[in-house]
Parts: sequence; C-alpha cells; structure tokens
Amino acid sequence: MKVLTVLYLFFFVTMVESKTQSFHDFSIETIEGGNLDLSDYKNKVVLLVNTASKCGFTPQYSGLQTIYDRYKDDGFVVLGVPSNDFNQEFSKDSDVKEFCEIRFGVNFPLTKITKVKGDNAHPIYKWISENVSVIGTPRWNFHKYLIGKDGQIINWFSSMTSPTSQSFTNQVEKALD
Repeated sequence: MKVLTVLYLFFFVTMVESKTQSFHDFSIETIEGGNLDLSDYKNKVVLLVNTASKCGFTPQYSGLQTIYDRYKDDGFVVLGVPSNDFNQEFSKDSDVKEFCEIRFGVNFPLTKITKVKGDNAHPIYKWISENVSVIGTPRWNFHKYLIGKDGQIINWFSSMTSPTSQSFTNQVEKALD
C-alpha cells in the first residue's frame, strides 16, 4: 500500500508541476554556446521549431525568416532548435549556423543541436510532451509550437504547415493582439 501511495504522489506532483510550469521556466543553449533564459521572452509570442538542414522541409527556413521579419517588431520570436533526432542534421553547430545564414539568411535565434524526442529530450520538449497529445509531439523536422505571451502552448503545427500560410499567420496575429 505504501508503494502505491508513493507512486500516486509522485505521479500527482509530476502532473501538477507540468501544468504549473511554462515555457519561461526553461533555458536552452544557443548555437553560439551561450545560455538563453526563456524568461527573456515573457510578454512575447514565440514560435518554437525543431529544424534540420538536410530535410525536405528545410526550405521552410525561408518562411520562418519571412514571418520573423514581418512580426519581430510586434513582439514575435522564432526560435529554431536544430535536431538530429531524424538523422537529417549536420554534426556540428557551426555548420548548422553557417548553412542557415548563408543559404536562407536566417537571423532569428537558433539553439545548439538538441534532442527533441525520447528520454533524452531537452526539458522544454519533455514539458511540451506532457502538455500536448501524443500526435502533438515532434514526429518529424519542422514541427512547430506557438507559445503565448504567458508562456503556455497556444497550438502546435505539423511539418506540413507552411509558416507563411494564411491560417498560420492569422494565429500568430491573434496571439500578438
């Protein structure tokens, strides 16, 4: 009975903690090697995207840069999270950074190459997995999460969703209002 009680309490505390945490409670390492405290994005709308340089969806970098340029002065941030979880990313952060800047003119923030799925996923992605359905977790590169000014997940979008589609930009604009 004591074991069951302890397990129940652990499960309950874990669930309560994930519901009370927000995007702003985490930090992540930048592609340059510094630490990015996500609380710096309080009162901003963030689009968190797991990216890859050698994927069929890689041209979405252009669309991500376009919406970043369009809305950044309104409090919108695109945060790219390069990941090799689907075996389509360079092995070195410097190669990712150079590729993104030269090929797509990316100047929105990028993190170092980061795990986004499984037991070794970055804590921000574990938090996301606890707060979306199983189909809302990254199933491929360029899976997107729209994070509100309060640090809570507004919506998620599959790799197929173009970052410049009207329905997507409508949600960004609504979140910015």
